[in-house]
Amino acid sequence: MTGSESAKRETEDANGEGPQVLARPRPKQMRSQVRYDLILACAEELLMEKGAEGFKMSDLSERSGVPFGSLYQYFPDRTSVIATLAERYNHLGHRCVADELARLDRPDVLRVALERITHDYYDMFVSHPVMLVIWEATQGDRMLQRLDAEDGKYLAGLLFDAIERVAGQGDAEERTRFCRLVIVLIAAAVRDALTMEPEDAARSLARFSKMLPESPD
Repeated sequence: MTGSESAKRETEDANGEGPQVLARPRPKQMRSQVRYDLILACAEELLMEKGAEGFKMSDLSERSGVPFGSLYQYFPDRTSVIATLAERYNHLGHRCVADELARLDRPDVLRVALERITHDYYDMFVSHPVMLVIWEATQGDRMLQRLDAEDGKYLAGLLFDAIERVAGQGDAEERTRFCRLVIVLIAAAVRDALTMEPEDAARSLARFSKMLPESPD
């Protein structure tokens, strides 16, 4: 079983079923897709203007011009809106990590790959500032916290699979623990850097890069 498969299985076992789907899928009909995208674009604007705590469905209805009755057909509550945005940006993070790990060809250059992931992750948050607001929203909602936790497990699974590919099979339990810690630390370092001025953030991430492991064992 791969690391990503293991993470998925652990989530299912913990809940007694698969993870609850909070994000709302994009409609298949073109007209509905346009309205769906409009709602999410307006939601991003409101999150940037008012923050997660000030985000209200009534404001979203007014900003988008979508009546309440129709709005709730797309998104039944604010949690589903934030979850959908979180999932959308999580996919960006997945591609960022997967692309860098695909370049990993030897276990002794793991630190280089992790450094690139750290800086790419930081750049992604800078390019999409609403991501930090969305992440803050996930920390204040128990259901959304699960979504954030599942994302971390998925990223750890990607790292696990890459290490297995270049270093061969090892102690699965120990490597799973290693991968989770690395992902958690990278996320924490990036979010801490986002609170700083750019120059200080660069120094902080450079110092953090020196602390990253050189190899998986």
